[in-house]
Amino acid sequence: MKSEHSERTDDAAGRADGGGCTDPATDAFVAHRNLLFTVAYEMLGSAADAEDVLQETWLRWSGVDLGTVRDQRAYLVRITTRQALSRLRTLGRRRESYVGSWLPEPLLTAPDVAEDVELADSVSMAMLLVLETLAPTERAVFVLREVFDLGYDEIAEAVDRSPAAVRQIAHRARAHVAARRPRGVVSPTETREALDAFRRAVGTGDLQGLLDILAPDVVLLGDGGGVKQAVLRPVTGADKVARLLAAGLGRIAASSSLGPAQVNGSPALILRFDGVIDTVVAVRIDDGLITGLYAVRNPEKLSHMRQETDLCR
Repeated sequence: MKSEHSERTDDAAGRADGGGCTDPATDAFVAHRNLLFTVAYEMLGSAADAEDVLQETWLRWSGVDLGTVRDQRAYLVRITTRQALSRLRTLGRRRESYVGSWLPEPLLTAPDVAEDVELADSVSMAMLLVLETLAPTERAVFVLREVFDLGYDEIAEAVDRSPAAVRQIAHRARAHVAARRPRGVVSPTETREALDAFRRAVGTGDLQGLLDILAPDVVLLGDGGGVKQAVLRPVTGADKVARLLAAGLGRIAASSSLGPAQVNGSPALILRFDGVIDTVVAVRIDDGLITGLYAVRNPEKLSHMRQETDLCR
């Protein structure tokens, strides 16, 4: 099921699919829509807000004189970035009053996202949380430079800074991210093996099995948004996390299931009750052990788990 905002941008741009008359502005927007969504999502960590940004981008783009546009892709990315920056500053204030931990909105993704290692890394739950620690302009510069490989001049136009300033911001953001990102690229196979071990241990309430797969400094974050029960503060340490999980999930009812899925370009787990998604569990893995567990339960953040979301660079 698509959101109202997604349907509006699809309606506005969908005419390019051959169902009616098309125009150059619509064709260009449709051609770059997945890219623009990915840019907005990486900047905001929220699919719902990314869709709002796409709606605003379309409204502005539809009024542009295309005769003055040299590079339509760059122009659209610039509009999207500016709208996302404006929204990001507003969201920062909102998140200060969020109940419990705030986690990015998980996306059900297709296998081709995982095949693009750099894209999968950039949209992983762990990386999006690292990006949350950047200032808005730093985040925009980092995403546009490191993920989408835009030139400094293009980025400067998007964030209203000089190219020299953008270079300094990019350097500072890279250093900030490097100090906090996962220690190395983990293959999907490694992630899947770790998740399989975790899933078996959780399903049987095997405390030792959990301790064997959890890193000593593992952190569990839960996001219920004040709607669903979740840990309100990070739980740190293998023993605390293992005992909490063994007690809470070891007695899963017969009407529930814990199954694998591709979430944000990486293997993850979905907990369902009577077939309905209750929790999405993403992980961070370092050196073969789980160092981060991210459990999203807020129902408002689970709508994009019903169908795959197309992401691209």
